[in-house]
Amino acid sequence: MPVFMIRQIVVHPGGAHKDDFLACALLMAETGVPVYRREPSEDDLSDVATAVVDVGLKWDESKMNFDHHQFPRDAEPLCALSLVLKYLGLYEEAHKFCDWLIVAEWMDTRGPNDTAKWLGVERDAMAKLNSPIDITLLRRFAASTEHSPGQPIYEVMKMVGEDLISFVRGMKKQLEYIGENAEVWEMSFGKKVLFLPRTDPMPNDPSMGMGRYVEDQGLEEEVVAMVYPDRRGEGYGLGRFNDDKRMEYTQIKDEPDVHFAHNKGFIAKVSATEVSRLKVLIEKSWA
Repeated sequence: MPVFMIRQIVVHPGGAHKDDFLACALLMAETGVPVYRREPSEDDLSDVATAVVDVGLKWDESKMNFDHHQFPRDAEPLCALSLVLKYLGLYEEAHKFCDWLIVAEWMDTRGPNDTAKWLGVERDAMAKLNSPIDITLLRRFAASTEHSPGQPIYEVMKMVGEDLISFVRGMKKQLEYIGENAEVWEMSFGKKVLFLPRTDPMPNDPSMGMGRYVEDQGLEEEVVAMVYPDRRGEGYGLGRFNDDKRMEYTQIKDEPDVHFAHNKGFIAKVSATEVSRLKVLIEKSWA
């Protein structure tokens, strides 16, 4: 059933977590329907126009049921957010582009102790990552039994869902764009540079996704820098890949066509547009 055909979302009452918050936010963004925090009835679970999230002990997309609590303890760490992403056809891309997603899945299905062990950090590190933004939004979402369009929490959650969907779909499109237009330069110092030429039209943020593209191509050990169109001028930006400090852009700060080189050495902006000159600047930046 298309997601836009639902008329309401039902999610469990009581405390809210990132899992059910984001799952509802995605459905809000796609439908604009109200959310009710209550235990679902049998009618809710069988009603294809009611999305039941993180409660009900059923995962059945044909009936819009998105719960994971019935899965075995040793099952793949899928939470309600995972199931909604799968339904929207965004799960694989979200896992690739959103590094926080697998942590959220582990936290919701395995708990903070096992998640900390899996991450290789101390248990108290998990609490140190909490933000007052998270705490307030989750508490306010849990505090009301109904959330309707126009209410502050509803509209914020809808924006979160819209931004997440836009980011995932945008990254997929951006990686396709990079794959169609980018070049990999072989440099004289034995490393590689990913170059994205200026195109017409050009994306709003042409450098977005370049690092991810390098990883997708399996070039993490070879690429040390990225060259991309400068959004603020006709020239190019020069940046490190994975903050490789062997690329030191302060070494070219006095070149006539370099109008900015960060004093930390990780980025430079140049007016040069010829590939031959850009390569010279990269060579001079190699430390």
